[in-house]
Amino acid sequence: MIKDVSTALVAWGNAWLTGNVGLDEAVDAVEKAAGPQILGGEPAEVTLRRGLGDLRIGGLTALRLALPAPGDPLGLTGPAEFNRAAIDAEAAVVAVLGDRAIGLVPAEDRRGSSYVGVRWTTLDASPSLPDVPSLAEADRRLTLAMRDATEALLTVDDFAGVPPEIADALVDLRDPGRGDHLLAPGYPQRAHRVAALAGRLSLVVDLARRMDERGLTADQMHRRGDALRLLDGAVRRALVAACNSAFDPVP
Repeated sequence: MIKDVSTALVAWGNAWLTGNVGLDEAVDAVEKAAGPQILGGEPAEVTLRRGLGDLRIGGLTALRLALPAPGDPLGLTGPAEFNRAAIDAEAAVVAVLGDRAIGLVPAEDRRGSSYVGVRWTTLDASPSLPDVPSLAEADRRLTLAMRDATEALLTVDDFAGVPPEIADALVDLRDPGRGDHLLAPGYPQRAHRVAALAGRLSLVVDLARRMDERGLTADQMHRRGDALRLLDGAVRRALVAACNSAFDPVP
C-alpha cells in the first residue's frame, strides 16, 4: 500500500501541477488508492487537499518519487534523517519548491476499529536532482530483467512447482491493456506503458517472494533470489522514472 500511495501521489500530483487535472480530482484519485490522508506537521496536521494547496502557495513546482531499499537509496539525496525514514518506509515523495524541498514519508494511519488511512510525515529534504535512470533507460532495464526473471521462475526442470497465480501473472504480462491506470492524464505514452508493465511485474515479485521454497536446492533458491532482486530493482527504477517524467520535454 505504501508504495502504491506514493506512486499515486506523485502521478496525480504532477498531473495537477501541469494543469491536466484539478486538485479535487487528484486528491480523490490518491485517496481511492489508500483511504483518507493527512499531512502531519507544525502547527497541526491538515488534510491532503489542504496540504497540497499550502505547498502550491509555498512554491511547489514538482513531486518526485523515491522507492529506496536497504543499500539502494533510489530517488533520495538527503539529508540523513529523511533518507533513514524513507528507507524504513520503502517509499517517499519529494516536494520541490524552488531551491528547497520537503520530504513526505508515508505510514499507515489506523484509528479505532474502522479508520484506515495514510499519514504523511514532513521532513526537510534536499532539492538536488537524484541519480535515477531516464525513462528510456529504465524501460530497457525492465525488459531485460523481465526476460531473465521469467526464465528463472518458469524453467520446468528447476521450478516445476511454480504456483498457478505466478504463472498466470507472468502470462498476463503479454496483455498490454492490463494495469494501464497507474499514471494520471498528461504523462507521455511511454511512461504509461512502462508504469503498467512495472505494476504487473511488482505483483510477480510479491507473489514469488511468498513461494514455498521446500523442495528447492540451495542453488535454485540462490538463483531465484538473484532474479527477484534484479527484477525488484528494475521495477522500482521503472516506476520512479515513469512518475518523474511528467516534466520531461516532449520528443
